[in-house]
Amino acid sequence: MNVFYDLHLHSCLSPCADDDMTPGNICGMAKLAGLQAIALTDHNTCGNVRVFCRQAEAQGLIGVPGMELTTREEIHAVCLFPGCDAAEAFSAYVYERLPDIPNDTHIFGRQILIGEDDMPIGEEPRLLFGAADIGIYDTAALAESFGGVAFPAHIDRGAFSLLAVLGMWDPSLGFTFTERAGLGVPLPYILNSDAHRLGNIPDAARRLKITSPSAQAVIDALKSL
Repeated sequence: MNVFYDLHLHSCLSPCADDDMTPGNICGMAKLAGLQAIALTDHNTCGNVRVFCRQAEAQGLIGVPGMELTTREEIHAVCLFPGCDAAEAFSAYVYERLPDIPNDTHIFGRQILIGEDDMPIGEEPRLLFGAADIGIYDTAALAESFGGVAFPAHIDRGAFSLLAVLGMWDPSLGFTFTERAGLGVPLPYILNSDAHRLGNIPDAARRLKITSPSAQAVIDALKSL
């Protein structure tokens, strides 16, 4: 089966996302846009993925739990997982390696945790928009060790991208595909929105072939690109 996908979306737990990017709102907008498989990838956390996956299921969507990791080098990499348990275990691993800096909401924005009724239940006090003590050369294998898959995010951008930071593509990084075509990188690529606002969630346009309607099938399909 072929599904319309967007595998890079941020909820209100990301400090740079709008407060109305709740899991329920994201899933509702995605469904209206014709998307079928979507991933929640907040900065350095999977704190809202369990609610997100339940909201996705309730609206007939395939919800994929994930994270946009900021590595030691300040490179963004999207990490996706086949289930919430694996995602939350990965999130705990990353959290231990984040700098213990309090979030300043006036500078970075709120980091809102959402409950089952899609309403706020609290805020994450530690700044999530920092660099974890995890190297980009370790990221692909690390995600794999939690049952997931990782890919370098928006490699065509001038900031927080693998090519902007390293200045080159190194096959020993271990990634098998990327997000967006990139300046001579000899790998398959996918296209995502990196939406931080409801209005940035695009109409369905890109398809992924999967074997069943599940997060695991999405992970398997990405690994076989």
